[in-house]
Amino acid sequence: MNTSVFKGSATAIITPMNMDGSISYKKMEELLEYQISHHTNAIVVAGTTGESACLSDEEHLRLIQFTCRIVNGRIPVIAGAGSNNTSHAQLLCKNAQNAGADALLLVTPYYNKCSQNGLIAHYQACAKVSDLPFILYNIPSRTGVNILPSTYEELLEIPNVTAVKEASGNFSQLAKITSRYRDRLDIYCGNDDQAVSALALGAKGVISVLSNICPDAVSELCCAYFNGDVTKSEQIQLHYEALLESLTSDINPVPVKTAMNMMRLSVGPCRLPLCPMDDFAAQQLKNCLKLYHLLSE
Repeated sequence: MNTSVFKGSATAIITPMNMDGSISYKKMEELLEYQISHHTNAIVVAGTTGESACLSDEEHLRLIQFTCRIVNGRIPVIAGAGSNNTSHAQLLCKNAQNAGADALLLVTPYYNKCSQNGLIAHYQACAKVSDLPFILYNIPSRTGVNILPSTYEELLEIPNVTAVKEASGNFSQLAKITSRYRDRLDIYCGNDDQAVSALALGAKGVISVLSNICPDAVSELCCAYFNGDVTKSEQIQLHYEALLESLTSDINPVPVKTAMNMMRLSVGPCRLPLCPMDDFAAQQLKNCLKLYHLLSE
């Protein structure tokens, strides 16, 4: 089995913006240092939560370069490099490797809704331009494409394919993947509210949105589980249920960036077409943050 890219909690980090919509690299450095000091095991940069769909290729490359320079090998940096255009995905893969990333997160091609054979051909093409480990990203609710358990038989013939971020929410599928491929494929949970259940079915960790604001809690959830204290892990999961619901009350990453701004972290707005939460939803989120004592008085 290939060496795991990470074990435990990885933060799908937001991309902080200035008020003019440009990337705030000063704030990004602060966030990265905060994550490392609060026990996060890996950083996922330029993913969905990082608004990768709204970044230019130049911004995408610079953001990964900057992240790798600041992290400086202290924890793994996993770079989002997916696209529905295979040649574009190849460019992003090459750029991310040249920027110093430790692994690539490759979402299934979206909108095109390719076949399972198309998925295999897509990832084979990406493997021709990069030798970094691939973490495939299966989130059919966003992409319209689901990686079927049987498809991994051929995907695992690609040397780069070492893991999958499984966010289908389908535990039967997760169980099939684990039972068939656990010695060859690492599984990472892609849904914060399902973390403990995924760990119970063999996941090596979680790629988390919640850990943008509660990194210690997500890290502790994973550590407790791996140390055999399943009850503590479950308690942490259940404790944050209301907050997790609030963080999914709008399109990701709108709620988490809104929460961070309410917490005076000054991470700026999202880029269009993502727009601010309506007043009622924002107030509900604020009330929830107060319940968790996450707002300064």
